[in-house]
Amino acid sequence: MGASVDPLVVGRVIGDVIDLFIPSVSMSVHYGSKHVNNGCDVKPSSAITPPRVAIAGHPDQLFTLVMTDPDAPSPSDPTQREWVHWIVTDIPGYSPDAQRGKEVVEYAGPVPAIGIHRYVFVLFMQKCRLEGRVQVQEPVQRSNFCTRAFAQAFDLGLPVATVYFNAHKEPKNSRTKRH
Repeated sequence: MGASVDPLVVGRVIGDVIDLFIPSVSMSVHYGSKHVNNGCDVKPSSAITPPRVAIAGHPDQLFTLVMTDPDAPSPSDPTQREWVHWIVTDIPGYSPDAQRGKEVVEYAGPVPAIGIHRYVFVLFMQKCRLEGRVQVQEPVQRSNFCTRAFAQAFDLGLPVATVYFNAHKEPKNSRTKRH
């Protein structure tokens, strides 16, 4: 029997975004009917609106979800690592949709300009309700966000679940029009 290799290690999510952790909560991410698996491809035109993020866990538990792009503006020169795309706090456990929480940073879909970018969803279990106790505010800028520093600032500890997908710039004729 061969040893399995963690796709989060192979994809450099562990290292670039988070530290090694033991997954303890089930989380599934869907853009429409597309289920996000580690390393799968998602077209940016399919990810314009927030995904449905289902979280297991006990209803008394609360979670924080962070979505970032560690490859901004380009994978070979990620000078804006990490670009924060979405933060939702106070998500109840056993939730069929993360949008039941408090959106701190409004969702921004992937817009990779150069190369293949990784888009990482990191789930943390909260020790208490953040709203009302801790002031979680939208960062002044989305670039140069740090998931580790955010987790430390709000005493979130290590992640309990993580999944990522890849996306690259679509040819102009295959993109849906945005207004």
